[in-house]
Amino acid sequence: MSSPGFFLVLEGPEGAGKSTLASALAGRMRNHGIDPVVVREPGGTPVAEAIRTALLEPGKSWTPATELLYFATARADLVGRIIRPALDAGRVVVSDRFDLSTEAYQIGGRGLPADLVQTMNQVATGGLRPDLTLLLDLPLDAAEARQRSSGKARDRLESESRAFHDRVVAYYQRVEGPGIGRIDASLPRERVLERAWEILLEGHPGIFSPKCD
Repeated sequence: MSSPGFFLVLEGPEGAGKSTLASALAGRMRNHGIDPVVVREPGGTPVAEAIRTALLEPGKSWTPATELLYFATARADLVGRIIRPALDAGRVVVSDRFDLSTEAYQIGGRGLPADLVQTMNQVATGGLRPDLTLLLDLPLDAAEARQRSSGKARDRLESESRAFHDRVVAYYQRVEGPGIGRIDASLPRERVLERAWEILLEGHPGIFSPKCD
């Protein structure tokens, strides 16, 4: 691929299957001759992973403003050290969450002013925007059922109130516009992967068309 690269972001509420889809898409890309850089938020660098541990530790208490600053710091480090250099080198970057998560959780969930959160996102990203965001839609009841069945201990954000997660889901449901592809995350994993791949091929065939069987 020639520079610049392609920036794909996966978004959605807890339990929607973003990490699973990121892994599956990366495997599909490799089968088609593309070697993606896969990252998660918060995380992806030593600094951002340390922030992730602090932010998600159960029992910790953070003010909404402090939480916002920590997420922004982690994002700025990831963008500067990993995402920007990879895109400049012509790579495909797949990110499990990006700035839309901060809007959904800090504006929708926490009730912080939209202009404050959007300004912090602008600073953290340096204006970087995804080429495509795949938004995984999943009703809250289904998401909670998945989390229970997984048996995984809930982190601090996953343990927030039902009302908080209702607000997060409602924010995601209002998102629309160019560069957004919605997927019904209640479908089987294979169907979700196929739909995601269809969206990539429909919008960007020059990048994701098969290069080998």
